[in-house]
Amino acid sequence: MPKSSDYSGQSEKELAILYQISQAAATHPHTVSELLIDVLDIMETELSVSRGTFTLRKPDTEIFVIEASRGLTAEEKKRGQYKLGEGITGRVAQTGQSALIPDISKDPRFLNLTKSRTGNPTAFICVPVIYRKAVIGTMSIDLSITTDVEALRRYQRFLELVANILAEAVASIREELEEREGLISENERLRRQLGDRYRMHNIIGNCSAMRSVYEQIVQVANSTATVLIRGESGTGKELVARAIHYGSERRNNAFVSVNCAALPENLIESELFGHEKGAFTGATQQRKGRFEMANGGTIFLDEIGDISPAVQVRLLRVLQERTFERVGSSESVSVNVRVLAATSRNLEKEIAGEKFREDLYYRLNVFPIILPPLRERRSDIMLLADHFLQKYGEMYGKSIKRISTSAINMMMAYHWPGNVRELENCLERAVLTASDEVIHGYNLPPSLQTSEETHTSIFPKDGAELKTMVESYEKEIIIDALKKHRGNAAATARYLNTTQRIINYRIQKLGVNPDDYK
Repeated sequence: MPKSSDYSGQSEKELAILYQISQAAATHPHTVSELLIDVLDIMETELSVSRGTFTLRKPDTEIFVIEASRGLTAEEKKRGQYKLGEGITGRVAQTGQSALIPDISKDPRFLNLTKSRTGNPTAFICVPVIYRKAVIGTMSIDLSITTDVEALRRYQRFLELVANILAEAVASIREELEEREGLISENERLRRQLGDRYRMHNIIGNCSAMRSVYEQIVQVANSTATVLIRGESGTGKELVARAIHYGSERRNNAFVSVNCAALPENLIESELFGHEKGAFTGATQQRKGRFEMANGGTIFLDEIGDISPAVQVRLLRVLQERTFERVGSSESVSVNVRVLAATSRNLEKEIAGEKFREDLYYRLNVFPIILPPLRERRSDIMLLADHFLQKYGEMYGKSIKRISTSAINMMMAYHWPGNVRELENCLERAVLTASDEVIHGYNLPPSLQTSEETHTSIFPKDGAELKTMVESYEKEIIIDALKKHRGNAAATARYLNTTQRIINYRIQKLGVNPDDYK
């Protein structure tokens, strides 16, 4: 029978081991695996454990996988997955009760999923790791002792103490990791969503000029060439720039957009290149510029034609050498950044007037892409209109089924000085003001209703008799109502608050065929 001094010595050793494990838990490693490996290292050194494993429950499943181990190869560890109730480990996870097997070679419940045991006599102890009354994992060890049952029970009680110490630390680390992984996952989802939003197939247009733009985007996206995107205000230059970025190998890095026209001349250098603390009044700390923020990614310089000659000189050097100095510093900063630029100005005219540097122009104009104005791609107007109707219908919770003939005529006749941006704003307003499932002419802004082009398209240029004009307007109203009710004259009469006889008479007189709208 063991002497009391033997038990005293063993207790002191166990206390020393528990203290080491507590210290390891208190240091709070970055991952659960690091903590568990530290604990297994301590037990291997102090208790001569030949093999040890920690399993943890996979989130939202009933499967426990080996998170950390000692004495197992990477392949053996990979095979160690246990369903609730499966084998001894699965049973411990299911019941929350410890298991002590004096010799696993004689126990049929032991599955040896890791294929790491050779059949030699081995004792196996497995205890649950419980946090808030839920089993979040298991801890097990292999021992060469198979005959001293009392010693094995002492190991079991000690292992249960270790599991209790680790439970809160493991749960805390796992919660932090899950929160961090959730944020990473959400960030990745938003990044993918942003990427999807700006992919080329989301640029609306099917005319030949736009198909040429698509081809150019594909040609240049994966290169490092500087691209100059030209076109009137509102044609979608930034959309093209984003399509180039998200179609390139830099898609997972930053896309930094700078509107050069919106920045005051005295601040644009600081905004682009950054500044040092004390470089000027108000510079209380060092600040990175947009070029540094875009390092590894893409910088988009919108309205590049508006920058001053002094900034043009510095920008030319960045394009040539990919280096610059922050304002107030003489230290060069190197960046790996792709430059995309855009302008609505006539740069050739600006060069002739000595307002834009010719050498900078040639550095920017490596691969020009010219976006056509909306008035030159009228075949795309209804494609764009349908897209914006769907977008703002979903945004404002409205079901808009179609655009009336009069509204279509107005949109097709208008010259769209604000291009696609103006069309989008018009359709957003129309959706907001719509009282039924149709966008009518009166839902469009006054600029479209009163424009000379619109009236010229509806009425003869030199005017017309009042009767002709009234009949033309009446015909539009009846056609709209027939479309709404799929050619049903009776429903059209009720909608227009008149009789079917009158509607049939007016349909016949105006030469309208209801069957065309069924």
